[in-house]
Amino acid sequence: MSTLHRERMSFEEWEALPDKPKAEWVDGEAVWSVSPTYYGPGRGQFQLASAFHVGLPDLKVVTEMDVVLPGNRIRIPDVSVVERPPADGRRIVEPPVIVAEVLSPSTRGQDLVTKSHEYAAAGIGQYWLLDPDGRTLDVFELVDGGWSPVLQLTEAAPAGSVRVSDHGVVEADLASLLDY
Repeated sequence: MSTLHRERMSFEEWEALPDKPKAEWVDGEAVWSVSPTYYGPGRGQFQLASAFHVGLPDLKVVTEMDVVLPGNRIRIPDVSVVERPPADGRRIVEPPVIVAEVLSPSTRGQDLVTKSHEYAAAGIGQYWLLDPDGRTLDVFELVDGGWSPVLQLTEAAPAGSVRVSDHGVVEADLASLLDY
């Protein structure tokens, strides 16, 4: 069974945790998934990162890196796209241009609700959600502090493109993103 595990600890104790599985930091608690890793979400993460790399060659694409958010939170999006590498090489402090999450049974609710609000509050430009089980991709853009839909890919409408401010255009093809 997939579940999120939460444990109260100091920031120093959290920093001393091993990298894999790396816990997120939320209001004085370490939060991590206690479930098996699935091939589909991992492959989807790679495919999204590749699409960002091709469409946005002047930006930096990284997977599973700490992103510092307002309100005593450090989240680890599946993919982050930033204008420049973090100064300390460890944590992204400036709001990313894009964060993307690949939904999995253990993190679905967190990604759809909790993280969505946190990412908007942080001023992140776009939020991409790839759902391997539902076979969809949803792209949102931050407008007036909330998410506005930009693109939805489904089996019926499997391809599209998204302009990422003045950085470029990302071509998205559901078959390629879910190619596993």
